[in-house]
Amino acid sequence: MPKLWGMPDRPDLAAMAAPLTRALMAAETPILREHGLSMWAYAVLLRLDERPVRTQAALAESIGADKTRIISVLDDLQRRGLIERSPDPADRRVRLLSITPEGRRLRDAAQAGIRRMEERLLSRLPDDDKEAFVRVLRVLSALLPQEFR
Repeated sequence: MPKLWGMPDRPDLAAMAAPLTRALMAAETPILREHGLSMWAYAVLLRLDERPVRTQAALAESIGADKTRIISVLDDLQRRGLIERSPDPADRRVRLLSITPEGRRLRDAAQAGIRRMEERLLSRLPDDDKEAFVRVLRVLSALLPQEFR
């Protein structure tokens, strides 16, 4: 295997990232469960906080879910008063999806628990490495072409 950028041989990025991602998701699951959220419900609440989303299909695409898979998630979140579906003033056939204040409160509480868990993990790294790791993840996430999301 050739050296890249003068670095010693290393595993593929996915080979390194996938086990970390699985472990993080497994660590998040009980935290989300404590707050009555599934991973998909949490993803919806995170996405809707950015701005109202025009359609369920657009929401599904933005979080990488199948649009038919999230209907029951959206129904549950709406029933619990965590999201709203309201008619779009520009096209009454379309529903705008938005987070409610209660949805934001629940999302924030779950996110705080997840951040505490992440801080325990990141505390094992020197401060410079921790900051660099998070910075690089942000940059790589922003650079990903849509087809990889």
